[in-house]
Amino acid sequence: MQHESLVRLGVFASVLVVMALAELAAPRRRPAIGRTTRWPGNLGIVVIDSLVVRLLFPVTAVGVAVLAEERGWGLFATLALPGWLAVLAAVVLLDLAIYLQHVLFHAVPALWRLHRMHHADLEFDTTTGIRFHPVEIALSMVLKLAVVAALGAPPLAVLLFEVVLNASSLFNHGNVRIPAALDRVLRWIVVTPDMHRVHHSVIPAETNSNFGFNLPWWDRLFGTYRAQPRAGHDAMTIGIEQFRDPRELRLDRMLLQPWRDDAGRYPIGRRDSETGPGDTI
Repeated sequence: MQHESLVRLGVFASVLVVMALAELAAPRRRPAIGRTTRWPGNLGIVVIDSLVVRLLFPVTAVGVAVLAEERGWGLFATLALPGWLAVLAAVVLLDLAIYLQHVLFHAVPALWRLHRMHHADLEFDTTTGIRFHPVEIALSMVLKLAVVAALGAPPLAVLLFEVVLNASSLFNHGNVRIPAALDRVLRWIVVTPDMHRVHHSVIPAETNSNFGFNLPWWDRLFGTYRAQPRAGHDAMTIGIEQFRDPRELRLDRMLLQPWRDDAGRYPIGRRDSETGPGDTI
């Protein structure tokens, strides 16, 4: 695991470049706001996030997994599972934890104020998948370390999960056109861009759906799946009701968003939030 950082960085950079090129070659939607306006903030925030994690956390999730393995911590230390099965089960359980965390950040108004910076992007492309507030990243890291220790997840499983999570976030936020027939098949296996784009709709009932990042099964299992946006992918409005001014895409304004305006009607359970049953495929 000594090359963990290089592996993660290499996969991240490779997927980012591939997705950026794919968006140029076969875009799903014609963007109204160009990359030169949006990308400085989106790429700048990932640099800040990386620095925050480096400064606040002396050990990575893989490091906690190694420590748990050495000291016999967690659920998997009590189970006599074959190595391959332990890795597979841990990856699935970690994905479930990320799904539940995502729902939590939509349900608690104070957490939504942090998470909504991700949703305040006025377009939807691969860089939206790395646009998270540093405070949210820090809180997410605390939760991730706790889950890894509680599970006693194998270090290999944690490394695989981290790599896949970063890659899938870049993929499922991509502004890429996938044939409808292929998308219908893929979204039973992975979260596709068309599936996740619904989650970035300005309509609260659609924002509070399709929470999955890697595996699409949790949304179907827990009733948060919505097949398509009401207005269709070409006509739907991306973002949230607040922060519609393109100036809000500047890095300094992005960082201050959690402390500006109220939580609005997006947090799950708000009475004035528009509700409705999800569609199914």
